[in-house]
Amino acid sequence: MPLTNHDLVERPFGAIKYEHRPAKKPDGSVAEGLHNVWIILDNERELNSYTTETVKEVILGLRKASNDRAAVSVVLTGAGSRSFCTGGNTREYSEYYAGRPQEYRQYMRLFNDMVSAVLACDKPVICRVNGMRIGGGQEVGMACDFSIAQDMARFGQAGPKHGSAPIGGSTDFLHLFVGVERAMESCVSCEPWSAHKAHRLGLLCEIVPALKVDGKWVPNPLVVTDRWLDDEGRIVWGELKTGDALAKGKELLARGQVDLSRLDEAVERLCTKLLLTFPDCATHTIEQLRKKKLEHWDKNKESSRAWLALNMMTEAKAGFRAFHRGKEQREIDFVALRQRLARGETWDEAMFAAIQPPGTAEGGSR
Repeated sequence: MPLTNHDLVERPFGAIKYEHRPAKKPDGSVAEGLHNVWIILDNERELNSYTTETVKEVILGLRKASNDRAAVSVVLTGAGSRSFCTGGNTREYSEYYAGRPQEYRQYMRLFNDMVSAVLACDKPVICRVNGMRIGGGQEVGMACDFSIAQDMARFGQAGPKHGSAPIGGSTDFLHLFVGVERAMESCVSCEPWSAHKAHRLGLLCEIVPALKVDGKWVPNPLVVTDRWLDDEGRIVWGELKTGDALAKGKELLARGQVDLSRLDEAVERLCTKLLLTFPDCATHTIEQLRKKKLEHWDKNKESSRAWLALNMMTEAKAGFRAFHRGKEQREIDFVALRQRLARGETWDEAMFAAIQPPGTAEGGSR
């Protein structure tokens, strides 16, 4: 009897790559008839930011992988070595969604469905962090079940700095990984964390080196990678180096080459571990552990969608335009904005023009 196809729709992928890669046994041999599904965000030129079409394809890709009887795991990653995902595509946000709250509300339905598709996948989902995981990329990454990163990746939010709030998952998920205080620090200040700091705080399963200098693996030379305290007793493991140490780190970085083979090996090891489990038992265990994320996500996602849509008329409209069109500076004049609001001024075109960074112009590119 032929097997029933449970996919919603069959369509070619263009914004993502959808690949089958052989499942491997512990000795490295191929497990015949089994594979892992790799879903690759394929927009390297724009740091793998997702467009509306990308979001649709990720949803369909996850659904397809979930129904794949021969799939062991799903690996969600990005093209290249600079970025896993930097969130929503600011070109599209600035040129289409800014000032159009009803359109953005429909878009956010798709985004919510993408996060929900990760959380509903019948296969374990591994986030292969090949570079920056920022904004919505951080949120999608935290929805995954496991995260393994190359150690030059950066993690964080961009919302309050660029006209949004990280309510597409970060305010629901991040505190479950790192606690409320650290989540508050990341979500509000938007200061990025190194992979070493993210690993120390519990956000990642594993980090691996990705820089080779003179043929040898070198840990991220821009951050403190040893577990030690500074002269004032503060933990600095994972923090950015300063002064001469930072300058020397930059020199070493310039001499090296990025190599993600160790990252791929780590991902393959985890896929092999998952291969050697009872599939239904593993899936049910993952479903139970996902419940804490879902408890917050399902409670908040619709009200968050509505707020984000309305915000496209004010702060998001200003912030996304500034980021997309700005040249030397990508942030609005926050002081001028607060001063104008304190005087009771309204959000009109004069306000938008007054707070934009120098060099901002219509039609600028990212």
